[in-house]
Amino acid sequence: MANTILVLAEQLRGEVTDITFEMLGAGRKLAEASGSSLCAVLLGAEAAPLAAKLGAADKVLVADDAPWDLAPADAVAGALEAVMQQTQAGLVLLGCTNVAAGIGSMLAVKTGLPLVNFCRAAKAEGGGVVCTSQLFGGKIYSDVKLADGKGVVCIYPGAFPVDAGKRDQAPPIEKVDLPVAAPKVTFKQYLEPETGDVDITKQNVLVGVGRGIQTQDNVELAEELAQVLGGAVCASRPVIDQGWLPLSRQVGKSGMTVKPRVYFALGISGAPEHWEGMQNSQCIIAVNTDAKAPIFDGAHYGVVGDVLELLPALTEKVKAKKG
Repeated sequence: MANTILVLAEQLRGEVTDITFEMLGAGRKLAEASGSSLCAVLLGAEAAPLAAKLGAADKVLVADDAPWDLAPADAVAGALEAVMQQTQAGLVLLGCTNVAAGIGSMLAVKTGLPLVNFCRAAKAEGGGVVCTSQLFGGKIYSDVKLADGKGVVCIYPGAFPVDAGKRDQAPPIEKVDLPVAAPKVTFKQYLEPETGDVDITKQNVLVGVGRGIQTQDNVELAEELAQVLGGAVCASRPVIDQGWLPLSRQVGKSGMTVKPRVYFALGISGAPEHWEGMQNSQCIIAVNTDAKAPIFDGAHYGVVGDVLELLPALTEKVKAKKG
């Protein structure tokens, strides 16, 4: 097993992202099971004050120079290779995110280590690490064993609990000098995407509609339910492509990722691309006329029926319950 497990911490707009705490929690378990140390690496101008939040790590290495803000993949891969040599790290955890896109493959090439992508679970076993990798949008799960516990592992967002990577204590923080060339491409400005009239990523209740809603006029039925529940309406891609709702309401791989307390999947088949965007909802309630629809495989509650018949009845029930 590797002497040191390295986690590339992510920061965006001055905040440590959830995937960082997911990786720290996963790395902490692996480190305790194997007797390894856990080290976090934080890059960018705002790194120093954020490093204190990474208490799950045994040590945090900081390069708080502006050129490392959202630096390109090749530059970050080179920096990580240097840190691996300095810390004798053999296992590196990265996020499967836009921030870390491309870093894993480049680092694997530079170091000659195997790459495991879309990792949803990891455990120490027999002196090595067994990773469960998601393939083909979640249709297949494959166990990959890193026999000597060394490799580059890209963690799938939402696969591990965020709270497991949070600690109250501040970790030892050490500034690191990177013996590599500074990035040639530098980050200038983050442009906030337009959220439209509603930011669906901040809703506690979402009423999602798919092909089963049939016509644009029927979207109003979902709007009525969302209103009485204090939520908002969102949709799968076919509804957005029809122009029935704006792009800001799309959930899925090519849309938004949401984590509401309650997600209604109404007339949504549950294609992997949509599932990827809402799978971490606390409670998923699916309605579909097809009893074999994939959405039922992951839903907490399911109704085999016509959404157009159920929606008005459900809305009235909620209204009556609320008095």
